[in-house]
Amino acid sequence: MDYPPVVMATIQSAALGGIANVLAQGISAYRAGNDIVIDWIPVFQFLLFNVICTPPNFYWQDFLESTFPAHPDDVPKAKDSKDAKKTQPKLSIRNTLIKFFLDQTVGAAVNTLLFSTYTHALRSAIQPAPVITSLTKAITYWTSPGTLDFGRVDWAAVWEASKVDFAPLIFAGWKLWPAVSIVNFAAVKTVEGRNLVGALAGVVWGIYMSLVAAQ
Repeated sequence: MDYPPVVMATIQSAALGGIANVLAQGISAYRAGNDIVIDWIPVFQFLLFNVICTPPNFYWQDFLESTFPAHPDDVPKAKDSKDAKKTQPKLSIRNTLIKFFLDQTVGAAVNTLLFSTYTHALRSAIQPAPVITSLTKAITYWTSPGTLDFGRVDWAAVWEASKVDFAPLIFAGWKLWPAVSIVNFAAVKTVEGRNLVGALAGVVWGIYMSLVAAQ
């Protein structure tokens, strides 16, 4: 059975998000000189975040590419088949720069606020967050009624905390994502491919964000 590209992208990103959190916990344990014991609660938190944020990001990338195509259909028609094979559409520098600018401003701002709001809201919704080192027990916990109680969330406090986090996370993201964005827009032709590249780079970013969220 073939799944829609957005579904496959979501599965990939969710899996890599969970892996990133596991790696982050390993790094934290190594730094502290402790044995590596995985707490599955934050792993599921990051997996869930990627399930939520991947579809809108997928369609955002699709919108950027359809609106500002990397290779506009403006190549002159070749006179014969040999010329047609040699003629390749040129990369639109203008469209690439527009996509880069929008992705690193509008896209980055929305993603940063989404992550920060999600993290603070989820912390409040599952307080007190238990430490569960058994995968099966963690699955039981997350699927139990009443695990998430958003009635406990003070949304005004969540928004204020998200605003405090905004600038540091944006500046940290600009150390990684501009390079990923340029590679994606200039060298990767499909939205599916760009999402995969972004998801792989997201493992590095996910480790950083996991360390931030654990503070």
